[in-house]
Amino acid sequence: MFDCGFTKENKWFRYRAGAIIIENGCVLFAGNGNEDYLYSIGGGVHMGETAEEAAVREVFEETGVRYEIDRLAVIHENFFNENSGTLKGLNCHEISLYFLMKPRGTMELNSCSYTHGAREEMHWIPIEELDRYKAFPSFMKEYLSTEHSGIEHIITDERV
Repeated sequence: MFDCGFTKENKWFRYRAGAIIIENGCVLFAGNGNEDYLYSIGGGVHMGETAEEAAVREVFEETGVRYEIDRLAVIHENFFNENSGTLKGLNCHEISLYFLMKPRGTMELNSCSYTHGAREEMHWIPIEELDRYKAFPSFMKEYLSTEHSGIEHIITDERV
């Protein structure tokens, strides 16, 4: 399958579906040996796939667990430059739809996923401690610290 995204010259664009998974006051993030930061669960939407389908697929691929979607929570427009890792030197623009997943009542996962050749590790981070981590998207701590009922539109510009 092909992700909805492209690279042209030094510019990279991706349409992404992400998941906000919360259990026992903790939010789930992933990390791998190729990157020096943690990132939200999710990935590129494939051509012909809905964002909902992509979120459920990505969550299962990364966690080994079938979570259900509660609701669309955030539309995130993200602009950033990458100084290391797989996107080094690229001017990045990503549009992500973040879905709040229904809690399962357990933090048990069955993760065995890999990204860019590196094994992904799952991290349950207490929401009140999220700002102590280098974790993206950067809006997550503030967003999770307040109540929301509708869909939030968040624009983040972290270009240097």
